[in-house]
Amino acid sequence: MMDTSAARLRPSRAGVHASASTIGAAVPFLTLLLVGVAFPLFGGGYWGVIATRACVYWVLVSGLNLVVGFAGQIAIGWVALLTLGAYTTSVLTAGNVTPAFPPYLALAIAAVVGAVFGLIIGLPALRLRTFYFAITTLGFATIVTQVALAWQSVTGGGVGVPGPIFPAPFASQWGFYYFCFGLAAICTWMTANVAASRFGRALTAIRDAEVAAEASGISKSALLSTVFLFSGAVAAIAGGLFAALQSYITPDAFTLDLSILFFISILIGGRGSVLGPLLGTILLTALPEFAAPLVAWSTFLYAVLLLVIVLAIPGGIAEILDFKNRRPLESDRAIIPRPDLLARLLGAPANAGALMLEHVALSFGGVHAIEDLDLEIRPGQVHGLIGPNGSGKTTTLNVISGFYAQQRGAVSLNGTALPVFNRPQRAHMRIARTFQTPRIVGSASVLQNVMIGGTIDGEGTFVESLLSLPRHRRDEAMLRDTAMLALAAVGLERLAAVRADRLQHSELRFTEIARALMLRPAFLLLDEPAAGLSAEEIGRLGALLLTIARAGTGVLLVEHHADLVFDICHHVTVLNLGKVLAAGTPAEIRSHREVVHAYLGG
Repeated sequence: MMDTSAARLRPSRAGVHASASTIGAAVPFLTLLLVGVAFPLFGGGYWGVIATRACVYWVLVSGLNLVVGFAGQIAIGWVALLTLGAYTTSVLTAGNVTPAFPPYLALAIAAVVGAVFGLIIGLPALRLRTFYFAITTLGFATIVTQVALAWQSVTGGGVGVPGPIFPAPFASQWGFYYFCFGLAAICTWMTANVAASRFGRALTAIRDAEVAAEASGISKSALLSTVFLFSGAVAAIAGGLFAALQSYITPDAFTLDLSILFFISILIGGRGSVLGPLLGTILLTALPEFAAPLVAWSTFLYAVLLLVIVLAIPGGIAEILDFKNRRPLESDRAIIPRPDLLARLLGAPANAGALMLEHVALSFGGVHAIEDLDLEIRPGQVHGLIGPNGSGKTTTLNVISGFYAQQRGAVSLNGTALPVFNRPQRAHMRIARTFQTPRIVGSASVLQNVMIGGTIDGEGTFVESLLSLPRHRRDEAMLRDTAMLALAAVGLERLAAVRADRLQHSELRFTEIARALMLRPAFLLLDEPAAGLSAEEIGRLGALLLTIARAGTGVLLVEHHADLVFDICHHVTVLNLGKVLAAGTPAEIRSHREVVHAYLGG
């Protein structure tokens, strides 16, 4: 009874710790807010221009940070959207094409244009990887500059066009500074909201563990498209502010150096951080003013600074400021699962029917990975899948999960065929999995990693998270409490706040299981979960998996530890060279002559 009461109190304690953590994280931002508001009291006129420029740059970088720092896309040419925003705002206010627009309306239209082109620039990221996408963004930046040069009747060509003039109270230098500072503060707040939401965690999962993200139901294309829209909109707004600050714009104002500054600000600030890139933007905006004689060497200096950060402090400014993760952890940590909590976590068993593979075949070139495979995983049972290395076990899991498409045969759930290559849809059908090598976001906490598994259970939209509306806050409270319950069930609740890259291998294994349990799976696919575990930990894992099965979940266990398989499995299938060598109860498999000869030894 005492244990049950403690378990019920744990989620509320998690909420208290989360509130304290939120307050601690807000202190640096509040400090910067106070400094920014008071800056005109001690900053001179020239430094007011520099501070305004830093605010303008941050408006752009705040959105780009979601693309580069959180999603891991190498978008070097984002200056193209600054250019588009600057020219759209300036041309509309100047009345070169239409009757002159008020500056605020022109800025709003520029945001829409930026969102559209942000999506257009970002679309190749759904197909291209790393440097190929970087080259695409740089190419787009070159195109925009060339169009601005050639379209003289609208943009003024090389002569340029006057920037917008905002009316009072933002017409003066300090009035315009406060306008830019206010927009920068709003963008910081919105970006921080996204970073702390299920969408921010999904972005980091796409960056560091894409297959795990897809297995958790995260749609990369839909999420990145939304982020590109937002990032493009704020970049274009920054362009309009930049044009007003410059008073007059020409294509020469939008240089490669400027684009590199935006990109490097994020990298030296630290990926997956909001505060770090903010400080990086301020630093790189002010640095040239202290080293004016070296301005011609700015690109070289940026490269040197980036190299130093990458080699000496890979995590950037954010890592320097991450004091809590420097505390030493206990060296003799034990993983003690609490299977009694699984009933609360998984709820009532769903009537999912059976997961069936019928005559499934898949070849890679001339190699038959699996051939004519029949398999039935039933709810409430642990089904073992064993065999020598290269026998097709992981390939079978990948076919069920949608990472591979079978060339022949059918994979169905309760009689309905599973869609080919639609990996996120598997999570919506409550099919969860773990991986042979743990796929974890190392820079995120253990709790955040587990919360990724519940992404599809959130109801709030991206905009609701952006503005921290009530449904977003309810989602976060629900996901946090459920994740703490999952961590308690696998025995890792004490490590909830620890960065995942500080965990031992066995702890990573159980973290993956906790993340999979967030889906309340009807079927759980496990790829060698006992690899690297001690004998005692394997015993606890077996007890945990049996309890998961008793709660109504069908478990497919791929494992090399034969004792674990024979101790907990209700049914065992043995593969050899992609074909079923034997299938039956553990007792039948133990005595099967061919299995003993080919796999068990003897």
